[in-house]
Amino acid sequence: MNRTINTPLTKEMVKEFKAGDTVTINGIIYAARDAAHKRMIELINEGKELPLDIRNQIIYYVGPCPAREGEVIGSAGPTTSSRMDAYSPKLIALGQTGMIGKGLRSKEVIASMVEHGAVYFGAIGGAGALISKCIAAEEVVAFPELGPEALRKLTVKDFQVTVIIDSYGNNLYELGRNQYRMG
Repeated sequence: MNRTINTPLTKEMVKEFKAGDTVTINGIIYAARDAAHKRMIELINEGKELPLDIRNQIIYYVGPCPAREGEVIGSAGPTTSSRMDAYSPKLIALGQTGMIGKGLRSKEVIASMVEHGAVYFGAIGGAGALISKCIAAEEVVAFPELGPEALRKLTVKDFQVTVIIDSYGNNLYELGRNQYRMG
């Protein structure tokens, strides 16, 4: 099924998605890779406030390239999601509802998604230049010293993703393999 959403991504919206759905995202999402995730978890462990309200937010696992003259952002292709697996369950438990990346997720992340209501979207690796055209604005909101890995606020329009793992634990990677074996 094809859906279009405007952020924030509520738990009610998350429940509607099924593995394999195509989703077009409009609104605010955040960009962070493993270095920024590590910093966020350190803040939580120290009892400090996060630089964003994580509830109902989507984090895109990306470290964008510098923008060329006249562009908002450079190439912005997805990072391998397993790099965030050590950090994701804690953020999901705090209310994060969406993640965008590429590749497999750990059993712990999937269990946290099912328990707390979150979804994992896939973006196409190798399509960073095309994805960057969907980013209308970007702003570094924390950890600027991390350069491309800083926590960024992105305004996106018509950002297309696929539901890889839904909030029920259905995994498109597994479903696809099973269909291939049966086919």
